[in-house]
Amino acid sequence: MTERECREALQQVRRLVVKVGTSTLTHKTGKLNLERMERLVRELVDQVNTGRQVVLVTSGAVGAGMGRLGLKEKPRTLPEKQAAAAVGQGLLMHMYEKLFSDYGLLVAQVLLTRDDLADRRRYLNSRHTLATLLRLGVVPIVNENDTVAVDEIRVGDNDTLAALVAGLVDADILILLTDTGGLFSSNPLTDKDATLLRCVTEITPEIEALAGGAGSTWSTGGMATKLQAARLATSFGIPVVIASGLEGGRISAVLRGEEVGTIFIPREHRTHTRKRWLAYGPAAQGQVQVDAGAVRAICGGGKSLLPGGVVAVYGDFDQGAIISIIDPDGKEIARGMSNYPAEAIRRIQGRKTKEIVEILGYKDYDEIVHRDNMIVLV
Repeated sequence: MTERECREALQQVRRLVVKVGTSTLTHKTGKLNLERMERLVRELVDQVNTGRQVVLVTSGAVGAGMGRLGLKEKPRTLPEKQAAAAVGQGLLMHMYEKLFSDYGLLVAQVLLTRDDLADRRRYLNSRHTLATLLRLGVVPIVNENDTVAVDEIRVGDNDTLAALVAGLVDADILILLTDTGGLFSSNPLTDKDATLLRCVTEITPEIEALAGGAGSTWSTGGMATKLQAARLATSFGIPVVIASGLEGGRISAVLRGEEVGTIFIPREHRTHTRKRWLAYGPAAQGQVQVDAGAVRAICGGGKSLLPGGVVAVYGDFDQGAIISIIDPDGKEIARGMSNYPAEAIRRIQGRKTKEIVEILGYKDYDEIVHRDNMIVLV
């Protein structure tokens, strides 16, 4: 799909996920920027009025709490971050509820953690809950549960969460609003010759090298985390646009098919929801490293992972565990459900499938990971 075809297709979007970052929602003091919040809400309401369904993934709870508590610097300990989030979450939702209600719309707070997505039953329950809210005309406002989740307050988590939510609700597009206009050839804050990349068809190491670190005092994420989110969402078959949250009208411009921000072209086919869960719900319990031939077979040939392509096994996991498949350089290329425990794979790695019975004394499967239980990430 070309850039023009992808952008023109955005005019047909019916369900969108919009993620807004802390740096967009707050002043440099850390306090909420009510003008930007009101403008964002007005744009989202306008999309609902056209018949579209909207999910908002919002950062800002920790930043809002810091402003209310009078903190001048980021909390450094986890309890301090969680305390700031506990104060800020209520303030943030109160403002959203007030602003949306002024336009006659109901909102619902949805707090998620990785545990909610790792458990298959809770994953499906979250999916059904969000679908029901959208059907009832409610705008779900999603955030990570910073107050209680030890692993959730870390760099880029809400960007990752936005991609997961886009997959969870079968979104037609993910829009990441940030304090830059998209992905640039270099840092636009330090290089006046930096140019905006209008379209990215593949997130290569060269593209990743363009992303810097965290961009502001209050935000936990940067462009690198947005590229990670774009990689996730496009692997689901969902297009992603990174655009400025500091300028008005960007959302409607994107959905009119205009050349706004940076668009990331998705894969041609949408990933089944079960594969999305396999990839990004449960944490990988181990790693299997494969040779170049297996990389080509998995990424380009649509094949399963066979014992002959395995060169190393890392970790101790059981049959049925979610494992990460990495290439010779250690880069994750796929993730899936292992048909054998780690110790068994170590014994049969590099061998032919017909040798499995002779080595193990049994053979439940020919494949280490079957294609039906695998999602390719590159």
